[in-house]
Amino acid sequence: MTTPAPTPFGTRLRAAMDARGPLCVGIDPHASLLADWGLGDDVAGLERFTRTVVDALAERVAVLKPQSAFFERFGSRGIAVLERAVADARAAGALVLMDAKRGDIGSTMAAYASAYLDPAGPLFSDAVTVSPYLGFGSLRPALDAARAAGAGVFALALTSNPEGAEVQHAVRPDGTTVAATVLTALKAENAAEAAEGRLGSYGAVVGATLGGTAHRLGADLAIDGPLLAPGIGAQGATPDDLPAVFGAAVRNVLPSVSRGVLRHGPDAASLVAAASRMADEVRAVAE
Repeated sequence: MTTPAPTPFGTRLRAAMDARGPLCVGIDPHASLLADWGLGDDVAGLERFTRTVVDALAERVAVLKPQSAFFERFGSRGIAVLERAVADARAAGALVLMDAKRGDIGSTMAAYASAYLDPAGPLFSDAVTVSPYLGFGSLRPALDAARAAGAGVFALALTSNPEGAEVQHAVRPDGTTVAATVLTALKAENAAEAAEGRLGSYGAVVGATLGGTAHRLGADLAIDGPLLAPGIGAQGATPDDLPAVFGAAVRNVLPSVSRGVLRHGPDAASLVAAASRMADEVRAVAE
């Protein structure tokens, strides 16, 4: 008997955004936030924080995005907390986007892909963030692994940090910017799903704080895939800024919020209320 192909990430993401609202909540247990919650900067505090967020939000938000670095800093015990969070969040119905920003070449990139995109692995996630700045082609092992697993990839394109412009705004000999090159490559990866009228599984990270930067750089955000948009909340952007940044592609935007929601913890009801308000605000401008 032939095993049916897994449902592509883009299809699952569209369904989750429609049902739960277009919102990604980051799980970023940095030291200051642990302190704000009255928790220690240790594995016990990490575990309490993470379980609280997952228990409160995994049945309600479309996507949870653990930032791997905040777990890695505690070594193997921190990774164990991350493994449980991924499994529990997915079991509760949330899609998990692993914020790892991995980027390398050849067998090393393949190993990163195996870590996050192999369904048999303990850190298997619905999608992972990657860095294309060793050349977009260096991502091929991750792109292929994602396609086989029905998972997704989000490549850094136009990030919200000011330093990103040094590379992303650079102009190639053919006159296109590096960011535009990344976006064009992602659109090509999404072509098959787009031809069937579905949201593609290969997304871009584009900061919500960028205003009209993409337009000025000739970077077309209509990649037929999701656009992960950090920068709302603590970095100064609001949902009302999204149409100006993304234009006609705004329906495919998945805003990413961390402190804007997490600062309302550790009370679970307050976390739920904050996430619901943000999802409603984003839905209002995207429709």
